[in-house]
Amino acid sequence: MDQERRKRSQRFYDYSLLFAIVFLTIFGLIMIYSASSYKAQIDHGNAAYFMIRQAAVAAVGFVLMIFISKIDYHWYAKVWKLGAVIVWILMILVTFTPLGREYNGKKRWIGYESFSFQPSELVKILVIVGLAAIIVRCGREIERLPGKFRAAMLVLPLALIVVVNNLSTGIIIVGIGFVMMFVASKEKWPYILCVAAAGLVLCFAGPISKVLTGIGLLQNYQLGRINVWQDPEAYSQQGGFQVLQGLYAIGSGGFFGKGLGQSIQKMGFVPEAQNDMIFTIICEELGLFGAVSLILIYMFMIYRFMVIASNAPDLFGSMLVVGVMGHISLQVILNIAVVTNSIPNTGITLPFISYGGTSVLFLLIEMGMVLSVSNQIKLEK
Repeated sequence: MDQERRKRSQRFYDYSLLFAIVFLTIFGLIMIYSASSYKAQIDHGNAAYFMIRQAAVAAVGFVLMIFISKIDYHWYAKVWKLGAVIVWILMILVTFTPLGREYNGKKRWIGYESFSFQPSELVKILVIVGLAAIIVRCGREIERLPGKFRAAMLVLPLALIVVVNNLSTGIIIVGIGFVMMFVASKEKWPYILCVAAAGLVLCFAGPISKVLTGIGLLQNYQLGRINVWQDPEAYSQQGGFQVLQGLYAIGSGGFFGKGLGQSIQKMGFVPEAQNDMIFTIICEELGLFGAVSLILIYMFMIYRFMVIASNAPDLFGSMLVVGVMGHISLQVILNIAVVTNSIPNTGITLPFISYGGTSVLFLLIEMGMVLSVSNQIKLEK
């Protein structure tokens, strides 16, 4: 009994990462209340409506996170194929059957009015676990075409079915796969070329989007988003309103902001301020200081991911953490890029901060997976 207890005490558990997770989640609840109180009071008669709903899901997520963190992460490699079958069934149901619930013209949810979730969030976890298992199984074969083909056959079909109703999540799924393959591969130059090509596409997005729209590969509303991105003032009545109001919020915050709860833009000027655009309210109320402080917390979290990944007991554990790190990094970068109008609006949430029960629940599950890997690291005497 004493020997078993001694073995447990020699294992590592990343309390620094746990602190960052707790801090971001609580800060997110505070900002959700601040950003949504005006709308919640008008629509629901309770200023804390959105915060209470988010807090309830976050509490369940924390319980799941702690439970998952105590599970041996090697178990995920044994069940991921069953998980793939379940995910595909859910995605087909939500995309092609009446069971999919529509909101703002997009069918992304499945379930009832009081309980629904986005299966696309589950796809992210499947891609992380499944691709980690494939990389381990392929070994050095992952450097060759057959190994890359196996990885692509997991990621791309899932990304394509998600893109039907959720372009932003499809981009994130491909991005997660890209980051994991980049880290797993010895040769980096093909991935660097892909990033350079993506940069060129972004530079010439206007002409390219018109060509793609002409041949039917791009919808008119997607072309509209690119037009808004390039000149939001010219399209202020066709989608540029939210972008402009978000930029006004960011610019009006100054260095220290107007003070918590003192935002003007949240009072109907920035639509759905508690969702994708919550970073603009943070900038307005807490200023550049608050925005930079939040980014530093994310950077600290990513640093802890790197520490855990580099000290993981095996390749599977390391790739699990790399996948989660890629997910969090991409969402933070893309969300901030969207709200600052650096890239076209794609509707990407800010991890742990934006309102969304499904998002915070599955993010906390991912954090449980990372803590599970950290719990298997043995401390040197």
